[in-house]
Amino acid sequence: MTDLSGHATPHFVRTRIGITIMRALICFAALLVTGSAALADPPKLVVFDLELIDTSLPGEFYGSKPEEARLLRISEQLRKELAESGRFQLLDIAPVRNAASHANLQACGGCDLKLAGELGAELEITGMVQKVSNLIINLNIYLRDVKTGTMIAAASADMRGNTDESWSRTMSYLIRNRLLAPNYGKRE
Repeated sequence: MTDLSGHATPHFVRTRIGITIMRALICFAALLVTGSAALADPPKLVVFDLELIDTSLPGEFYGSKPEEARLLRISEQLRKELAESGRFQLLDIAPVRNAASHANLQACGGCDLKLAGELGAELEITGMVQKVSNLIINLNIYLRDVKTGTMIAAASADMRGNTDESWSRTMSYLIRNRLLAPNYGKRE
C-alpha cells in the first residue's frame, strides 16, 4: 500500500487553514454586500411648495399676503432641513414649479405624482396650511411614493398664533418629530 499522507489533500477533505480562508471570504463577501447597501444613494425627493387654504375673515377682506410669504419660507425650510439630514436627495422643482403652483396639488387627481415623476423623483411631499383665524392654523405634510402613489407618512400640527416664528417652529417640530423620526411612517 502506498502512503499518500505527504501528498496533496483531495478537494473534499477540509483542512483547518481551508476553513479559515473560506470564513474570511464569506465575511468579505458579506461586507461587500452590506457596504454597498449602506453606500446606496438616498431616495430622490421632490418637495412642492405648500398651499394655503385661508377661510379666515381677515383673509377674506384683506387677502393672505403675509401667509403667502410664510408659505414660501416654510417650504424652503422643509427642503433645507430634509437635505441637511442626508436621508434624502432633494430635486429642484424649478422645471415644474409653474405647473404645480397653478394646480391644487391636494385635489388634482394625482397631478402631483405626475409632476414628481417628470423630475425623476422616488418620493414627493405636498402640504397645506389651513388658516381658520389668526389663532387657529393647521399645518399638514404628506409624503408619498411616486411610483405607487402610496401615502408613506402624514404629519399634522396645530399652531396658535399667526407669526413667522410660530410657522417656523411648527415646521421644525413636524420635520424633527415626524418626517425624520426613526421608523415614522413605516408599517410594522
